[in-house]
Amino acid sequence: MGNPDKKIAAVLAATRLYMQQEEEAASAALEAQLASPRPLAEPGQWALSGRIGMMGDRRMMQLRAFSNAR
Repeated sequence: MGNPDKKIAAVLAATRLYMQQEEEAASAALEAQLASPRPLAEPGQWALSGRIGMMGDRRMMQLRAFSNAR
C-alpha cells in the first residue's frame, strides 16, 4: 500500500502549497484594490438635508442643556 508517513507528508505539503497560493492571491487582490482607489461620491440632497436637520437638533439640545448653567 505504501508508507503512511509519506502519505501524511504529501498531504501536509499539498495543504501548505494551497494555503500559500491563497495568501498570495489575497495579497495581490489587496494590492490591486489599493492601487486604483475609487473616488468618493458626493452626498445627495436628501443626505445633506438630513445632516443639517440633525445638526439643528443637536444645537437645540445644547442650548437647552446649557441655558440653565448661568
